[in-house]
Amino acid sequence: MTGMLKATCHCGRVALAIRLKGTLDAARRCDCSYCRRRGTPTASVARADLQIVKGAENLTLYTFGTHTAKHYFCRTCGIYTHHQRRSDPEEYGVNMGCIEGVNPKDYEPIGWHDGVNHPSDQ
Repeated sequence: MTGMLKATCHCGRVALAIRLKGTLDAARRCDCSYCRRRGTPTASVARADLQIVKGAENLTLYTFGTHTAKHYFCRTCGIYTHHQRRSDPEEYGVNMGCIEGVNPKDYEPIGWHDGVNHPSDQ
């Protein structure tokens, strides 16, 4: 997939326009204490390549620990749409399941990132 893609929450109140940094084959899950509970595979997007085109006022934010990573959710349906990465704040991880026309199942097996041993924690 190339060019601008659309990503939405479940209820459609939040919509993003994104351009992937690479391919969906490079998507990963993280096993940090938070992400392993969520289990969502994410695709990488440069910060400049993500635009909230609808529903910015409907997004809510969750942070923890160092508060560097910023996790965004639709306040209506609760779907996690994207997060600003702790490892690189100039990059976002976008929930693969929110990208129109994408079923993460089609990309299995999806690899894992070692978030338990994050370099910022050393």
